[in-house]
Amino acid sequence: MTKPSIVLGVSAFYHDSAATIVRDGHIIAAAQEERFSRIKHDASFPTQAIISCLDAAGVTLADVIHVTFYDKPFIKFERLLETYFSYAPRGFQSFLAAMPIWLKEKLFLKTVIRRELSALSQLPQKALPPLLFGEHHHSHAASAFYPSPFEEAAVLCMDGVGEWATTSVWVGKGNTLVPQWEIHFPHSLGLLYSAFTQYAGFKVNSGEYKLMGLAPYGSPRYVSQIYEELIDVKPDGTFRLNLDYFDFPAGLRMINQRFCKLFGGPAREPESEITQKEMDIAASIQVVTEEIVLQLARTIASELGQSHLCLAGGVALNCVANGRLLREGPFDDIWIQPASGDAGGALGAALATHYEYLGNDRAPSEQDPMRGAYLGPSFSNDAIGTALDDLEAVYTKHDDDTLLPLVAKEISEGQVIGWFSDAMEFGPRALGARSILADPRSPHMQTTLNLKVKQRESFRPFAPAVLKERAADWFELESESPYMMLVATVANHQRTTTPADQAAFGIEQLKQTRSTIPAVTHVDYSARVQTVDADTNPRFHHLLSEFEAITGCPVLINTSFNVRGEPIVYRPEDAYHCFMNTGIDRLVIGSYLLKKEDQPSTNLPARQFELD
Repeated sequence: MTKPSIVLGVSAFYHDSAATIVRDGHIIAAAQEERFSRIKHDASFPTQAIISCLDAAGVTLADVIHVTFYDKPFIKFERLLETYFSYAPRGFQSFLAAMPIWLKEKLFLKTVIRRELSALSQLPQKALPPLLFGEHHHSHAASAFYPSPFEEAAVLCMDGVGEWATTSVWVGKGNTLVPQWEIHFPHSLGLLYSAFTQYAGFKVNSGEYKLMGLAPYGSPRYVSQIYEELIDVKPDGTFRLNLDYFDFPAGLRMINQRFCKLFGGPAREPESEITQKEMDIAASIQVVTEEIVLQLARTIASELGQSHLCLAGGVALNCVANGRLLREGPFDDIWIQPASGDAGGALGAALATHYEYLGNDRAPSEQDPMRGAYLGPSFSNDAIGTALDDLEAVYTKHDDDTLLPLVAKEISEGQVIGWFSDAMEFGPRALGARSILADPRSPHMQTTLNLKVKQRESFRPFAPAVLKERAADWFELESESPYMMLVATVANHQRTTTPADQAAFGIEQLKQTRSTIPAVTHVDYSARVQTVDADTNPRFHHLLSEFEAITGCPVLINTSFNVRGEPIVYRPEDAYHCFMNTGIDRLVIGSYLLKKEDQPSTNLPARQFELD
């Protein structure tokens, strides 16, 4: 019998550490370390994620034929040294801060990784599988192309920075990826967006999605300054930053005083009031980002003659730009890796090893190899029941034919539901496995969820989950969107804007009703849509169908099951803690239904999470 080709992919030590198991080219399991450690964007070695993936695959590390790390630390260190020498003596403090970590650990990652693998597996180091290192953008490209439905496609990867590349273009065909060209650090669209994230008072590497959500409240009145002073964009979409305005090449911050002066004052203090200026700043950099992505896409299509495009890297999480690319771009279809950031690098590293290093054939599948991104651990009803009993929780147990109509009715009556079902999602989006669900028809639900449940800024939008077969009746969407990676507008016949609504400006737009589903209709009528397929997530699809039967609306608010600063819940215990310490009214966890008013009167101690 031929030994199965089992590859373990690992990303770690920068942010969003993760692990993936690929067996004979099939993605078996994938998980992020933050879900287990409860530390948002955890960068530590993903010990618990690796153990979870091995358990899901029913294998041990001894069965793995290769472990592949998602980038090359020596090349990254080379970039760090060259950058510091180029800017010396500027950046000396940053250099002193970085060097001890590199000289102690990061420069010797092969030793560190082997030590960690030996500890978690109890194997002597000489018995460990061979360790490989992929390039950062190669891992991104592999994560985008190999799970895609395309036999061949262009691939665009854009992020902050890998080793040197910040933007890279590839051609994928069969089991190969051929690099075409790159843009190198420090010229980075991802870092430019992060610079504006910091200027708007949000945290770099976690607050970029807030900037995207804030953009529709503003006017893009700073676009000309950005083009004239900060970035030189050529007709083909390639670009160079004016580094006089940035501190990130060698400093401890993204921006400097000259950047602040250009936009009329210092960066907003975190947690202070958001003003119209921040809204306009967000709108401006969002416009620039979308235009550059579109320009690059047109160039890629012209140069490579490909009709399909795959996307990965942190910039691919900008679902507004993705929506425009699908509607206005030159490609027949696009496919976006749902775990586009560094977590997805673990997946790409494993897939690249299987197809390119080991030379295995690839045949695109009509079935989604990502399996809806439901690639994490799941819990049996017995395990859930034991956990709830240990927590002294009060519950009732039902079969789905009883439970789902009951939950749909509760939602229709204004109850907020914590929903914990089946295998946990891989990537930053909750897709109906670890979700908070509510009625999108309520004009007050956006504010209620933000302030009383999610405990976050009131302007943040919520995403709609809609039955796939009913999506066209509610959204102007030209493609399936199973991963919430595309923004579309609410269908015109669902809009209800009045003249008074049209006169609203800035944050006052939050008070608009806008549509028949106002809680998921952003101020520009956009929505980050998830289409729910009966084959991929039958239970969630069933719940949506029950809600439609009661209300005539096949749409639910779907937001991640967590509070601000907390990773998405992983265990039943995490779900119960979040349920008890927020305004969530009901908890559905497996076959169990819990009502807040039935629980013991003494809430569990509130868990503290660092604000994102």
